[in-house]
Amino acid sequence: MQAMPGRSNGWRVSPAIPTIANCVLAGLWAFSALGGWGDAAFCGEDERHDPGCGAGFDDAVRFSAPVAVIATAVAVTAWAMPGIRHRPDRLDALLTVAAFVWILAEGVLFVGGYLAKP
Repeated sequence: MQAMPGRSNGWRVSPAIPTIANCVLAGLWAFSALGGWGDAAFCGEDERHDPGCGAGFDDAVRFSAPVAVIATAVAVTAWAMPGIRHRPDRLDALLTVAAFVWILAEGVLFVGGYLAKP
């Protein structure tokens, strides 16, 4: 007998946990890429800002943006498709994949910022 229908291992993890993780990672990416956190962290602020580094960080944002779009699409698809949403194993798997793709987007942003840093 299983603890929850559709779960092969008997564990029940609320889908709210990976959903919140995806939202937090999306927010971190947005503030870092679009909100100026990453640019300030890698290239300096105000009069100490390095324009060459800023251009390099903008390139990192451009490379990271498609990865962020994929992560968003996977997470939204997981919740929008009834065939996935009503199958806990599939929902967990897709939300977990989305979280790892968000981590990849953050990694691309970080490596790009590190390479742009003077």
